[in-house]
Amino acid sequence: MDLIVQPADGATRLIEAVEGAKKTVDIVIFRFDLKPLERAIEAAVKRGVAVRALIAHINSGGGRSLRQLELRMLDAGVTVSRTGGDLVRYHGKLMIVDRDELFVDGFNFTARDLKSRSFGLVVKERRVVQEALRLFEADSQREEFEPALDDGFVISPENAREQLAIFIKRAHKQLVIWDPKVTDLQMIRLLQQRQKAGVDIRILGKVGKRGSGLQYQKMPGLRLHVRAMVRDCDTAFVGSQSLRALELDARREVGLIVRDGKVVKGMLETFEADWARTELGQKELKVHEKELKAAEKESAVEAAV
Repeated sequence: MDLIVQPADGATRLIEAVEGAKKTVDIVIFRFDLKPLERAIEAAVKRGVAVRALIAHINSGGGRSLRQLELRMLDAGVTVSRTGGDLVRYHGKLMIVDRDELFVDGFNFTARDLKSRSFGLVVKERRVVQEALRLFEADSQREEFEPALDDGFVISPENAREQLAIFIKRAHKQLVIWDPKVTDLQMIRLLQQRQKAGVDIRILGKVGKRGSGLQYQKMPGLRLHVRAMVRDCDTAFVGSQSLRALELDARREVGLIVRDGKVVKGMLETFEADWARTELGQKELKVHEKELKAAEKESAVEAAV
Protein backbone atom coordinates (compact mmCIF):
# COMPACT_ATOMS: atom_id res chain seq x y z
CA MET A 1 0.00 0.00 0.00
CA ASP A 2 1.25 3.48 -0.89
CA LEU A 3 0.33 6.94 0.33
CA ILE A 4 0.15 9.90 -2.06
CA VAL A 5 0.60 13.27 -0.35
CA GLN A 6 -0.32 16.47 -2.15
CA PRO A 7 1.07 18.87 -3.13
CA ALA A 8 4.43 17.09 -2.81
CA ASP A 9 3.71 14.06 -5.03
CA GLY A 10 1.74 15.61 -7.88
CA ALA A 11 0.39 13.44 -10.70
CA THR A 12 3.50 11.26 -11.18
CA ARG A 13 2.12 8.11 -9.52
CA LEU A 14 -1.14 8.32 -11.51
CA ILE A 15 0.58 8.89 -14.83
CA GLU A 16 3.08 6.08 -14.24
CA ALA A 17 0.24 3.69 -13.44
CA VAL A 18 -1.58 4.50 -16.71
CA GLU A 19 1.65 4.33 -18.69
CA GLY A 20 2.34 0.90 -17.19
CA ALA A 21 -1.18 -0.46 -17.75
CA LYS A 22 -1.22 -3.67 -19.79
CA LYS A 23 -4.91 -4.51 -20.15
CA THR A 24 -7.37 -2.10 -18.51
CA VAL A 25 -7.81 1.30 -16.92
CA ASP A 26 -11.10 2.24 -15.22
CA ILE A 27 -11.37 5.82 -13.99
CA VAL A 28 -14.13 7.75 -12.19
CA ILE A 29 -14.07 11.50 -12.86
CA PHE A 30 -15.70 14.43 -11.09
CA ARG A 31 -13.27 17.09 -12.31
CA PHE A 32 -10.43 16.70 -14.80
CA ASP A 33 -7.95 19.09 -16.42
CA LEU A 34 -4.61 17.26 -16.17
CA LYS A 35 -3.32 17.22 -19.75
CA PRO A 36 -0.37 14.88 -19.03
CA LEU A 37 -2.78 12.31 -17.56
CA GLU A 38 -5.14 12.75 -20.49
CA ARG A 39 -2.26 12.15 -22.92
CA ALA A 40 -1.25 9.03 -20.97
CA ILE A 41 -4.82 7.73 -21.30
CA GLU A 42 -4.84 8.41 -25.05
CA ALA A 43 -1.51 6.61 -25.43
CA ALA A 44 -2.82 3.64 -23.43
CA VAL A 45 -5.78 3.27 -25.80
CA LYS A 46 -3.44 3.37 -28.82
CA ARG A 47 -1.36 0.49 -27.46
CA GLY A 48 -4.46 -1.64 -26.95
CA VAL A 49 -5.42 -0.96 -23.32
CA ALA A 50 -9.20 -0.99 -22.73
CA VAL A 51 -9.92 2.33 -20.99
CA ARG A 52 -13.30 3.06 -19.44
CA ALA A 53 -14.23 6.45 -17.98
CA LEU A 54 -17.22 7.04 -15.73
CA ILE A 55 -17.84 10.79 -15.79
CA ALA A 56 -20.10 12.60 -13.30
CA HIS A 57 -23.33 13.91 -14.78
CA ILE A 58 -22.69 17.32 -13.21
CA ASN A 59 -20.39 19.27 -10.91
CA SER A 60 -20.61 22.75 -9.42
CA GLY A 61 -19.32 24.24 -12.69
CA GLY A 62 -22.26 22.76 -14.60
CA GLY A 63 -22.09 20.15 -17.32
CA ARG A 64 -20.29 21.93 -20.17
CA SER A 65 -16.70 21.05 -19.24
CA LEU A 66 -17.72 17.47 -18.47
CA ARG A 67 -19.42 17.16 -21.85
CA GLN A 68 -16.28 18.49 -23.57
CA LEU A 69 -14.18 15.97 -21.66
CA GLU A 70 -16.58 13.20 -22.67
CA LEU A 71 -16.24 14.12 -26.35
CA ARG A 72 -12.43 14.26 -26.18
CA MET A 73 -12.26 10.86 -24.54
CA LEU A 74 -14.69 9.35 -27.02
CA ASP A 75 -12.53 10.70 -29.85
CA ALA A 76 -9.51 9.06 -28.21
CA GLY A 77 -11.26 5.67 -28.15
CA VAL A 78 -12.18 5.61 -24.46
CA THR A 79 -15.44 3.88 -23.51
CA VAL A 80 -17.38 6.59 -21.69
CA SER A 81 -20.37 6.32 -19.35
CA ARG A 82 -22.09 9.12 -17.47
CA THR A 83 -23.38 8.73 -13.92
CA GLY A 84 -27.11 8.81 -13.20
CA GLY A 85 -29.05 11.65 -11.63
CA ASP A 86 -30.41 9.70 -8.64
CA LEU A 87 -27.81 11.15 -6.26
CA VAL A 88 -27.07 14.84 -5.76
CA ARG A 89 -23.49 14.34 -6.99
CA TYR A 90 -21.09 11.57 -7.92
CA HIS A 91 -18.05 12.92 -6.11
CA GLY A 92 -15.81 9.86 -5.67
CA LYS A 93 -12.30 9.78 -7.15
CA LEU A 94 -11.20 6.30 -8.26
CA MET A 95 -8.86 4.68 -10.73
CA ILE A 96 -8.33 0.94 -11.19
CA VAL A 97 -5.43 -0.33 -13.30
CA ASP A 98 -5.32 -3.87 -14.74
CA ARG A 99 -8.00 -4.86 -12.23
CA ASP A 100 -5.37 -5.27 -9.51
CA GLU A 101 -4.29 -1.77 -8.45
CA LEU A 102 -6.76 0.70 -6.94
CA PHE A 103 -6.32 4.44 -6.43
CA VAL A 104 -8.70 6.09 -3.94
CA ASP A 105 -8.05 9.81 -3.83
CA GLY A 106 -9.20 12.80 -1.86
CA PHE A 107 -8.19 15.01 -4.78
CA ASN A 108 -9.70 15.46 -8.22
CA PHE A 109 -7.65 15.07 -11.38
CA THR A 110 -7.02 18.82 -11.55
CA ALA A 111 -3.99 21.09 -11.31
CA ARG A 112 -5.65 23.06 -8.51
CA ASP A 113 -6.20 19.98 -6.34
CA LEU A 114 -2.61 18.85 -6.86
CA LYS A 115 -1.53 22.16 -5.30
CA SER A 116 -3.77 21.57 -2.26
CA ARG A 117 -3.30 19.49 0.87
CA SER A 118 -4.73 16.12 -0.03
CA PHE A 119 -4.04 12.39 0.09
CA GLY A 120 -4.48 9.34 -2.07
CA LEU A 121 -4.14 5.62 -1.34
CA VAL A 122 -2.82 2.98 -3.73
CA VAL A 123 -4.08 -0.48 -2.79
CA LYS A 124 -3.59 -3.96 -4.22
CA GLU A 125 -5.61 -5.96 -1.69
CA ARG A 126 -7.76 -8.15 -3.92
CA ARG A 127 -11.03 -7.95 -2.01
CA VAL A 128 -10.89 -4.15 -1.93
CA VAL A 129 -10.01 -3.87 -5.62
CA GLN A 130 -12.87 -6.22 -6.49
CA GLU A 131 -15.29 -4.15 -4.43
CA ALA A 132 -14.21 -1.01 -6.27
CA LEU A 133 -14.74 -2.77 -9.60
CA ARG A 134 -18.23 -3.83 -8.52
CA LEU A 135 -19.01 -0.22 -7.64
CA PHE A 136 -17.64 1.00 -10.99
CA GLU A 137 -19.77 -1.51 -12.88
CA ALA A 138 -22.92 -0.69 -10.91
CA ASP A 139 -22.58 3.07 -11.33
CA SER A 140 -21.68 2.70 -15.01
CA GLN A 141 -24.84 0.65 -15.56
CA ARG A 142 -26.86 2.93 -13.22
CA GLU A 143 -27.76 -0.04 -11.05
CA GLU A 144 -28.18 -0.21 -7.29
CA PHE A 145 -25.08 -1.13 -5.34
CA GLU A 146 -25.02 -3.28 -2.21
CA PRO A 147 -21.68 -3.25 -0.33
CA ALA A 148 -20.16 -6.69 0.14
CA LEU A 149 -17.42 -5.74 2.62
CA ASP A 150 -18.23 -5.25 6.29
CA ASP A 151 -15.43 -2.77 6.87
CA GLY A 152 -12.73 -0.84 5.12
CA PHE A 153 -14.50 0.29 1.94
CA VAL A 154 -16.50 3.41 2.82
CA ILE A 155 -19.27 4.26 0.36
CA SER A 156 -21.79 7.07 0.58
CA PRO A 157 -24.69 6.87 0.94
CA GLU A 158 -24.71 3.09 1.52
CA ASN A 159 -22.47 2.63 4.56
CA ALA A 160 -20.42 5.78 5.17
CA ARG A 161 -22.38 7.10 8.14
CA GLU A 162 -22.17 3.79 9.98
CA GLN A 163 -18.50 3.11 9.18
CA LEU A 164 -17.25 6.59 10.03
CA ALA A 165 -19.31 6.68 13.24
CA ILE A 166 -17.67 3.40 14.30
CA PHE A 167 -14.26 4.79 13.32
CA ILE A 168 -14.77 7.76 15.69
CA LYS A 169 -16.27 5.68 18.51
CA ARG A 170 -13.22 3.40 18.57
CA ALA A 171 -10.81 6.27 19.25
CA HIS A 172 -9.29 5.83 22.73
CA LYS A 173 -6.31 8.17 22.82
CA GLN A 174 -6.02 10.39 19.78
CA LEU A 175 -7.98 11.43 16.70
CA VAL A 176 -6.60 13.88 14.14
CA ILE A 177 -8.79 15.07 11.28
CA TRP A 178 -8.51 17.02 8.05
CA ASP A 179 -11.99 18.13 6.97
CA PRO A 180 -13.21 21.32 5.25
CA LYS A 181 -16.66 21.10 6.87
CA VAL A 182 -17.50 19.09 10.01
CA THR A 183 -21.19 19.93 10.39
CA ASP A 184 -23.13 16.67 10.79
CA LEU A 185 -24.79 16.75 14.22
CA GLN A 186 -24.39 13.02 14.92
CA MET A 187 -20.69 13.13 14.06
CA ILE A 188 -20.12 16.29 16.10
CA ARG A 189 -21.78 14.70 19.13
CA LEU A 190 -19.63 11.59 18.75
CA LEU A 191 -16.50 13.73 18.60
CA GLN A 192 -17.59 15.66 21.71
CA GLN A 193 -18.29 12.39 23.54
CA ARG A 194 -14.87 10.99 22.70
CA GLN A 195 -13.22 14.23 23.76
CA LYS A 196 -15.03 14.11 27.11
CA ALA A 197 -13.75 10.55 27.46
CA GLY A 198 -10.20 11.87 27.26
CA VAL A 199 -9.42 11.47 23.56
CA ASP A 200 -7.11 14.17 22.15
CA ILE A 201 -9.01 15.48 19.12
CA ARG A 202 -7.57 18.04 16.74
CA ILE A 203 -9.14 19.18 13.47
CA LEU A 204 -7.61 21.01 10.53
CA GLY A 205 -10.51 22.67 8.73
CA LYS A 206 -13.82 24.02 9.96
CA VAL A 207 -16.42 22.87 12.49
CA GLY A 208 -20.10 23.87 12.59
CA LYS A 209 -21.59 26.09 15.28
CA ARG A 210 -22.74 23.09 17.32
CA GLY A 211 -19.19 21.83 17.65
CA SER A 212 -18.42 23.87 20.77
CA GLY A 213 -15.37 22.67 22.66
CA LEU A 214 -13.79 20.90 19.71
CA GLN A 215 -10.27 22.06 18.92
CA TYR A 216 -9.83 23.12 15.29
CA GLN A 217 -7.65 25.38 13.19
CA LYS A 218 -7.68 26.57 9.61
CA MET A 219 -5.31 24.74 7.29
CA PRO A 220 -2.25 27.03 7.20
CA GLY A 221 -0.81 28.17 3.90
CA LEU A 222 -2.56 25.63 1.69
CA ARG A 223 -6.02 25.01 0.30
CA LEU A 224 -7.51 21.97 2.05
CA HIS A 225 -9.06 19.40 -0.27
CA VAL A 226 -9.18 16.08 1.52
CA ARG A 227 -11.26 14.25 4.07
CA ALA A 228 -8.98 12.16 6.25
CA MET A 229 -8.52 10.94 9.83
CA VAL A 230 -5.92 9.04 11.84
CA ARG A 231 -7.01 7.18 14.99
CA ASP A 232 -4.78 6.09 17.87
CA CYS A 233 -1.65 6.07 15.68
CA ASP A 234 -2.69 2.79 14.02
CA THR A 235 -5.73 3.31 11.73
CA ALA A 236 -6.41 5.85 8.99
CA PHE A 237 -9.26 6.98 6.76
CA VAL A 238 -8.84 8.73 3.41
CA GLY A 239 -11.77 9.58 1.17
CA SER A 240 -14.01 12.15 -0.44
CA GLN A 241 -16.73 12.40 2.24
CA SER A 242 -16.70 15.18 4.83
CA LEU A 243 -18.41 14.70 8.17
CA ARG A 244 -21.51 16.50 6.95
CA ALA A 245 -24.94 15.12 6.14
CA LEU A 246 -24.93 15.84 2.40
CA GLU A 247 -21.76 13.85 1.78
CA LEU A 248 -22.72 11.03 4.11
CA ASP A 249 -26.31 10.57 2.96
CA ALA A 250 -27.01 12.08 -0.46
CA ARG A 251 -23.91 11.83 -2.68
CA ARG A 252 -21.67 9.14 -4.10
CA GLU A 253 -18.48 9.40 -2.07
CA VAL A 254 -15.77 6.78 -1.66
CA GLY A 255 -13.07 6.24 0.97
CA LEU A 256 -10.90 3.61 2.59
CA ILE A 257 -10.09 2.70 6.19
CA VAL A 258 -6.64 1.11 6.47
CA ARG A 259 -4.21 -0.13 9.13
CA ASP A 260 -0.98 0.11 7.16
CA GLY A 261 1.85 1.31 9.41
CA LYS A 262 3.71 3.23 6.69
CA VAL A 263 0.54 5.06 5.60
CA VAL A 264 -0.45 5.93 9.17
CA LYS A 265 3.04 7.19 9.98
CA GLY A 266 3.16 9.36 6.86
CA MET A 267 -0.24 10.89 7.56
CA LEU A 268 0.57 11.58 11.22
CA GLU A 269 3.84 13.26 10.32
CA THR A 270 2.01 15.41 7.78
CA PHE A 271 -0.66 16.35 10.31
CA GLU A 272 1.85 17.35 12.97
CA ALA A 273 3.75 19.46 10.44
CA ASP A 274 0.51 21.12 9.31
CA TRP A 275 -0.66 21.69 12.90
CA ALA A 276 2.69 23.17 13.91
CA ARG A 277 2.18 25.91 11.31
CA THR A 278 -1.22 26.96 12.66
CA GLU A 279 -1.63 29.87 15.05
CA LEU A 280 -2.39 27.50 17.93
CA GLY A 281 0.49 25.25 16.94
CA GLN A 282 2.91 28.19 17.13
CA LYS A 283 1.63 29.05 20.60
CA GLU A 284 2.03 25.43 21.72
CA LEU A 285 5.59 25.43 20.35
CA LYS A 286 6.47 28.56 22.29
CA VAL A 287 5.05 27.08 25.50
CA HIS A 288 7.04 23.88 24.90
CA GLU A 289 10.22 25.87 24.29
CA LYS A 290 9.70 27.83 27.53
CA GLU A 291 9.16 24.59 29.45
CA LEU A 292 12.37 23.15 27.99
CA LYS A 293 14.36 26.26 28.92
CA ALA A 294 12.93 26.21 32.46
CA ALA A 295 13.82 22.54 32.81
CA GLU A 296 17.35 23.16 31.52
CA LYS A 297 17.77 26.08 33.96
CA GLU A 298 16.53 23.94 36.85
CA SER A 299 18.93 21.15 35.90
CA ALA A 300 21.82 23.61 35.75
CA VAL A 301 20.99 24.96 39.24
CA GLU A 302 20.79 21.44 40.68
CA ALA A 303 24.12 20.55 39.08
CA ALA A 304 25.74 23.65 40.59
CA VAL A 305 24.47 22.71 44.07
